[in-house]
Amino acid sequence: MKIKYLIIDDEHIAHDIIKGYCDMLPNLEFKADCYDAIEAIDYLQKEEVDLIFLDLNMPKLKGFEFLKTLSSPPKVIVTTAYSEFAIEGYELNVVDYLLKPFSFERFLSAINKVTSSNTKTIEKRHKGNINPEEKYIFLKQKNSHIQVDLDAILFIEASGNYIKVVTTNDTISIREKISDTIQLLSDNDFLQVHKSFAVAKKHIKSIEGNRIYIEDYTIPIGKLFKTSVNQLFK
Repeated sequence: MKIKYLIIDDEHIAHDIIKGYCDMLPNLEFKADCYDAIEAIDYLQKEEVDLIFLDLNMPKLKGFEFLKTLSSPPKVIVTTAYSEFAIEGYELNVVDYLLKPFSFERFLSAINKVTSSNTKTIEKRHKGNINPEEKYIFLKQKNSHIQVDLDAILFIEASGNYIKVVTTNDTISIREKISDTIQLLSDNDFLQVHKSFAVAKKHIKSIEGNRIYIEDYTIPIGKLFKTSVNQLFK
């Protein structure tokens, strides 16, 4: 399922950079360029999008002022050179706040937050047509970005400075913190059960004592996470 996006920025070079990054990801579909908020308001009255890349310091109407005019805004990733507005952005529930100039890796992290969340906007527009197999994220392994089906992830494990993402097909090692990786995963589908482990609920075969069994793997349950695991039985 494609994520339809709109770019709102008064700088042409910003459009080129964002488009260039988006063209590297197959799940993003470009819809329109808008160079001020008034133009964007006119476009959104006629068309629907799933994601907006929003600059803040624009003529006529500032980015957050524009955002406040939308009754049911889509997901928003702020792209700006001004860090001092970050707190207000999160109060408006923006997905992420990219400070210019941002790298592709940082951009990809923001996109992962969009693709891994069950957005109300997308659910509302597509209702029962969401195919779980279409939910995926990109993980960076060395110099490549690997597309991973969220449905295929069995569990993740912290191992030194790396995270092992164990799927039904293989194991992917990424240089990341387990807390940051868990943020990419839906709370409804994944559960942290140990300081070094988070599991996919749907793949749990059985739970016995302080052990979780998934396929041929045995996952320990930490004392601090026992209560959360017990909630699965209710």
